[in-house]
Amino acid sequence: MTRDPFALADTLGPFQILHVHRPALGLKGIVVVDNVACGPAIGGIRMAADASLEECFRLARAMTFKNAAAGLPHGGGKAVIIADPRMPPEAKERHIRAFADAIASLQTYIPGPDMGTDERCMAWVKDEIGRAVGLPRELGGIPLDEIGATGFGLAAAIDVARASIGLELKGARVAIQGYGAVGRHAATFLAGMGAVIVAASDTSGTLVADDGLDIAALTALKLRGGALVDAERGDKRAAAAIIDVPCDIWIPAARPDVIDRGNVERLRTRMVAQGANIPVTPEAEAALAARGVLVLPDFIANAGGVICAACEYAGATQAAALATIDERIRANTRRMLALARERAIGTRQAAILMAEERVRAAMALRRWR
Repeated sequence: MTRDPFALADTLGPFQILHVHRPALGLKGIVVVDNVACGPAIGGIRMAADASLEECFRLARAMTFKNAAAGLPHGGGKAVIIADPRMPPEAKERHIRAFADAIASLQTYIPGPDMGTDERCMAWVKDEIGRAVGLPRELGGIPLDEIGATGFGLAAAIDVARASIGLELKGARVAIQGYGAVGRHAATFLAGMGAVIVAASDTSGTLVADDGLDIAALTALKLRGGALVDAERGDKRAAAAIIDVPCDIWIPAARPDVIDRGNVERLRTRMVAQGANIPVTPEAEAALAARGVLVLPDFIANAGGVICAACEYAGATQAAALATIDERIRANTRRMLALARERAIGTRQAAILMAEERVRAAMALRRWR
């Protein structure tokens, strides 16, 4: 059930909520612009059949914190199209273009790709309304999914955080829930740094190999449109079995709330590095902290994609974007961990303090806040 939108409001936002309904197309969607004190909101368009207003708001707030923590001149927003992203390509293009047309006047929001959408979708959006990030190279964009901007930043955050728990990355065992654009790139970058990817999952199932999965083969398989359970080697299990694989680093890189109070005790890991947005409920994060598991919050660890998008929007090159991702995510991870130690608080509390401080300082400088 969708909650009353006013029940979601607080002193930070949301700034605007727009509902889109085009009955002739069967199109339903929502945009939440959470906060624009630091600048126009950047946030992805997510396409999912079970998306909701509450999820859209929570994702938009995560973007407010993510953009603020990264020091970007942008606020946070998010859009959801309530539809199956696997619909026929022609129908998907109609949905994306119609949604873009419906939000044309929403100048406070700059769309980008998210789960269920990609660079091609952003090209359609740009064609309709003249603004989007995460564009194809042919349109002058930095294709963040193609280069793995989010996975690149996630690997950088893990590399910084590992020292705080005495973990060597070389030989560290990694399990990845969600082998899509974020998960597969994170796997590639971490494997290149010496980590061993012992398990990965997608909607088809979980693949496990104690001596390490063949990342190049799995990535090629996924790019051909295949499923992990189609792989030639590896122990094949149910999709939910990824939670039970013992590892040093567990990466949720798919949907929100995949770890909750009902399954958190099944996780056997030393670190949870959040590649997806809001993948762990607050109760589950508290349970992990009580067990001494280090949690790298989403808006610190997976900010690589939006940093890349902001660099593209500002006209930067791909090389400059990657350098900025590496610099800012490493610095933010160090600062978050130091603040958590100094104040004896959780990592998410420390991250929120960092982000909210900047947002409120920006709000104090704005006429309408």
